[in-house]
Parts: sequence; C-alpha cells; structure tokens
Amino acid sequence: MADEETPMVGEYMTRDVDTVSLTDTVGTVARRIAESDEHSGYPVCEGRRVVGFVTASDLLLEGDYQTIEQVMATDLLVAHPDMKVDDAARVILRSGIQKLPVVGDDDNLVGIISNADVIRSQIERATPGKVDKLMRTLESIHGVAVTETRREVALSDLRPTQGKVYADELEGRRYELERGLAEPLVVIDNDGDLLLADGHHRVKAAARLGIDRMDAYVLVIERRVDLGMTKTAEKEGLRTIDDIQVVDYAHHPLVKKTHRLQDP
Repeated sequence: MADEETPMVGEYMTRDVDTVSLTDTVGTVARRIAESDEHSGYPVCEGRRVVGFVTASDLLLEGDYQTIEQVMATDLLVAHPDMKVDDAARVILRSGIQKLPVVGDDDNLVGIISNADVIRSQIERATPGKVDKLMRTLESIHGVAVTETRREVALSDLRPTQGKVYADELEGRRYELERGLAEPLVVIDNDGDLLLADGHHRVKAAARLGIDRMDAYVLVIERRVDLGMTKTAEKEGLRTIDDIQVVDYAHHPLVKKTHRLQDP
C-alpha cells in the first residue's frame, strides 16, 4: 500500500473527460480544438475503451472528411488511478506529452492527468506528516500539550499569517476546489484565536468562489501562548483573509519559467 502522504493519480486526475470517436471527422475535431480554450487533443474511445489519441498536429494537412481512426496515434501511454503522481510525472516528462489518459482495471477510460495537475499535486499539500511535525514543534518550543481535531472552520474566523499570495497559483487552487480535490487547511487554535498556518492560497481561492467554510486540521493548544506567527501577523496588519494581498506580477516560487536550452 502506498504511503498515506503520497499523492495518487486518482486524486488529481480530471474525471469528466471530453473524448472523440473513431468515426468523427478531421474537420469536426479540428473545429472543436480551435474553439476550445483547454484542449489541444482528445482521447479516442470506442464506448469507454481508449483506442487512440489525436492531437492538433495529427490533423495538420489531413482532409476534412477523413475519419479520426485514419489519423490517430494508437501506440499509447496510459496511467492507472493507483499510480503515484510522481511516476506519472516521469512518464509525462520523458515522453514529451501534456496529458496522460487514465484507465481502470477494465481498460476503460476513467480520467486524464495533465502536467498542470502534476504541479498542483506538489504545492501546498497539507499532509498528516506536515501536521504532526507542526504539533511536535509547538509542544517542544512552548512546553504545552497540543491536540488535533478535524472540522470545518469559517473563513471569517481565520487570522492569516502570510501577507501575500500569487495570482497564477490561485487558478490551481480554484481548479482543485471546484473538483473537490483541495487539501484541508492547517489552523492553530490558540485559546480561541484561529491562526491560519497553511492554506492561504486555498482560502483566497475559496473566497472568490463564494465558499465561506472549509475543512481543516485544527491544532488546539491547551493554554494560550505567545506565538511568533501571531506577532508577525500583528506587525503586518493581518486580521482577516481580506488583508492577504494577491500579487499578480510575480510567480509562485515553486513554478519557474524555463529558459532556452541553447543560445541562438
């Protein structure tokens, strides 16, 4: 069994997959791609069984009335829902593809995972290991007992401890929230003060979607203590999530643009 902290393809894949059939024409599929903001290609299915994949480049120079069966790629790479996201990432990277169809034990299509999904799986994961480490740190530094609960918290009750988030990363968090994939927040309950320790991008994305409560790991300190993150929040004037600045001129530090591999 996989480690409980290991993200799996089934957690991050998109389940509602647009497909095309063997008998669709090149012209029809080319128009779908041209009119879409999301798709540069589609899995080709016979029923729910994946039999090929077609991309925009496969359609170039082909006649409008040719069928997809005549032009599709049939030598496919596919993933399984129980595959580790890290392993799927290696397949995507080494093969140079952008999307990997996901099939179940019956070889039927159950989803698709993209390179963007892989990136999202690596950012702001509130794993049990992260929560446990924070608990031990609080107990060690402040000499207090800390208990963990899992419950919904109102976003209006949270005090942020981070002053800025990145606009491009909010899109990833919105994507996860809309598909029920978002990780729980991590909140410290310091005698009734709810400090947001992890999940600042998620709460800002949730607020934009009109979500007012979210699932959270809540670490309850047995008595009030002076926390460094509280002092930081006070210094930066952070009282509610509305005080978190959305930065639209910078990228998340874990996502970088690549440069040319060779000089011109």
